[in-house]
Amino acid sequence: MNYYCPQYGVWREYCTPCSHWLRVNYYAGRKDSTIIDEWNTVPAPPPPQLQSVSVDPKTSALLVLDMETTICNNPRCIASISKINQLLARSREWGMLVVYSLTRTGSLSDIAAQIAPLPSDPVVKSNVDKFYKTDLEQILHEHGIKTVLITGYAANGAVLHTATSAAFRGYNVIIPVDGMSALNPYAEQYTAWHMLNSPGTRNRAILTKINLIHFSHPYRRSEDWELGVIQ
Repeated sequence: MNYYCPQYGVWREYCTPCSHWLRVNYYAGRKDSTIIDEWNTVPAPPPPQLQSVSVDPKTSALLVLDMETTICNNPRCIASISKINQLLARSREWGMLVVYSLTRTGSLSDIAAQIAPLPSDPVVKSNVDKFYKTDLEQILHEHGIKTVLITGYAANGAVLHTATSAAFRGYNVIIPVDGMSALNPYAEQYTAWHMLNSPGTRNRAILTKINLIHFSHPYRRSEDWELGVIQ
């Protein structure tokens, strides 16, 4: 994890307290200062580098979370629909498992038409953690899934909490940042930072873009053999 050190004016891995933080901590305690008092003095960390990733479609699943028109009605979310559609189309071409989620009050007809599920796609319904009181984990286990690609709305809601829950369960997590959105851009920024820095997620999460995702080890579906697509 990287921290900003005001003494040296750089971001670096935190090992031992620098003299600046020793002084700040000392006076903060005396003045009863909190992070709220220091809010405007905390600089944003440098942006993370997005990674090019290779995905095995046989052991990976695409999660499309809460893309309901009743809540995906702001410019940032609407702009993400075409991006998710690109990844969705490629995922289906490679025979990858696609799982959808709904909010507790949502219905299938609420999902944006451009990225609507097929009748065979599993759908779970829960609060922001899509593993909570659903069969999502069982679905992933039955399909031999090891990696989840997580897209949807909101970045600081379903994306953040489902991705964190997946990491806790031992799944590798890939988040294309152009496939998640929130009403407030800060929420997207926080989610990206959290996934790469939180002790529970940082060793299992990768941030990427949809055009940096590549598929490998083709999943040879039985119908492809029957149709002679694969020789």
